[in-house]
Amino acid sequence: MFFDFRFWKHLFHQNELIDSLKNTTMRNFEKRVWLVAILGVLLYALKDIWGMNTEGLSSLFVEGYEDTYSVARITSLFSTIIFSLIYMAFHFFGIAYVLHKMTGVQLSKATIMQFFVVSLLLLEKAAIFAVFAILGYTTAFSFFSFGPLAATFLNNEFFIYFFNQLSIITAVVIALQFRFLRAFTAMSTSKLMILLIVLHLVLAALTAGISVLPLGEWIERGLAIL
Repeated sequence: MFFDFRFWKHLFHQNELIDSLKNTTMRNFEKRVWLVAILGVLLYALKDIWGMNTEGLSSLFVEGYEDTYSVARITSLFSTIIFSLIYMAFHFFGIAYVLHKMTGVQLSKATIMQFFVVSLLLLEKAAIFAVFAILGYTTAFSFFSFGPLAATFLNNEFFIYFFNQLSIITAVVIALQFRFLRAFTAMSTSKLMILLIVLHLVLAALTAGISVLPLGEWIERGLAIL
């Protein structure tokens, strides 16, 4: 027997999806994956075209380097699109593979779970972008996260970016992953919860570490050497 995958229906009725996966074969999942991938690329492209996170390029235009500015913006757009594909692939395939190895859950089922995770992360980014577009300015921190609160009380850039990765959506993702994986793994509930929390803390720490690295300065030095 077969059942058709429905994103919104199965997002809010996880038990029904889990029961269906145990007893029947799913259809139309790949179409939803391609749709979300395309929408994700469009979201990142729109953010870059609008100018989100490209403030550093404005100085080129102000100083009269219009041709250089145009090339930089086009390069930024293509880089953003490539990054969006890497970002979605990492969360969809990479994290699914890690959880498959650590919990024993079939990779096919882990990827279904991560499809919801990627979708939720993109919805969070879309909501942030929509608010910034309406207000007409951006900040480095998400208003869904603890980043703004951390910036108020902390001076350490690493910890500010670390807490910026921990948001309401992070809690929703952990709850979703826990509920889904618990139905397909023999791991105890306490170990599973600890595993998921540690995984997200490690991801937050890695992202924060990359955020504070002076990548732009390193690239400029590398170009100067060449």
